[in-house]
Amino acid sequence: MKAITYRSYGGPEVLEYVDAPMPKLGPDSVLVKVRAASVNPVDWKIQAGYLDGVLDAVFPVVPGWDVAGVVEQVGVGVTEYAVGDEVIGYVREDMVGRGTFAEYVAAPVRTLARKPAALSFEQAAGLPLAGLTAYQALVGALAVKPGETVLIHAAAGGVGSLAVQVAVSLGARVIGTASERNHDYLRGLGAEPVAYGEGLAERVRVLAPAGVDAVLDLVGGEALQLSPALLAEGGRLASIADGAVLALGGRYVFVRPDTADLTALAELADTGRLQVEVAATFPLAEAADAQRLNAEGHTRGKIVVTVA
Repeated sequence: MKAITYRSYGGPEVLEYVDAPMPKLGPDSVLVKVRAASVNPVDWKIQAGYLDGVLDAVFPVVPGWDVAGVVEQVGVGVTEYAVGDEVIGYVREDMVGRGTFAEYVAAPVRTLARKPAALSFEQAAGLPLAGLTAYQALVGALAVKPGETVLIHAAAGGVGSLAVQVAVSLGARVIGTASERNHDYLRGLGAEPVAYGEGLAERVRVLAPAGVDAVLDLVGGEALQLSPALLAEGGRLASIADGAVLALGGRYVFVRPDTADLTALAELADTGRLQVEVAATFPLAEAADAQRLNAEGHTRGKIVVTVA
């Protein structure tokens, strides 16, 4: 099969488009014929060696954790899926080696859910990691309830845009920080936009004089530091970007594979309450260019690698 691999840590220049062996299929896994995989910042951070102290790398590494595709074969212990089923997955294991930037991936069933029919394969590939991050932060860590006001920092990004839609689906009022060029986009998702920069706290207080019930920080740094002062009494704070949230009395969220959560996201998509914006697509052979674009950090929506 064709795959993207790297044999040592580094930037986009270490990625190679090669012939790779077919992945071996464990008893609780299915072989997925990949139709699309999305790029996430964690992909190039792992590739640069930043997570070497956390995750073992088995070289050559096939990068990528997000996937949308079709079941080609099932393991002997699998009853959840059959050949021909369309699936999505956040295919993260406890080591990195056999990722989703390939024609095929062996995916443990615990990492998968059925693909939402309302989304294309390209859109569906952008849902798992970003969507699960948003869902687990809002539903789990922050326990957002109907009628509450939620502030989301970096609301127009890949995770942020999905977080806005999840929060709206929970019945929350959403205030989202973003650059002014993305304000109309956020309004279309159901959020009230607020511009970044000096005076941000004051602009939020105008919209929520009594404070917000929950803050989801997706950027860290200054945005996180000013957030506690924006909370109403009993308000909750969570961050996916900055461990300093713990010292501020909040929770740090690191996404994990979860079939039930992924299924809930798929249901939101199929009922028209969640859309995935695809900013750009690249063929598998051009995955390095997709990674470069992602690393720039200025795109709205997801960057997707497609496999013929």
